[in-house]
Amino acid sequence: MAIEIIVALIAFAGTAIGSFGGIIASSKLTEFRLKQLEKKVDEQNSFTRRIPVIEERLSSINHRVTDLESFQQIQIGG
Repeated sequence: MAIEIIVALIAFAGTAIGSFGGIIASSKLTEFRLKQLEKKVDEQNSFTRRIPVIEERLSSINHRVTDLESFQQIQIGG
């Protein structure tokens, strides 16, 4: 009877170690994937912050082009 108890304890220890190892591995993988996702979100946020600056510059360029076209029409017509 003592052999059965020893075998059961060894089986329990193996199961416990395997379960905890799986939990730790899964936790590390989840943490790694979250860090990768955070990096992507940071990149997206950086891009989102730059869009208004780009739009402002584009607006300024459009005004300059319009002014140059008007000036050119005045010179051609005049």
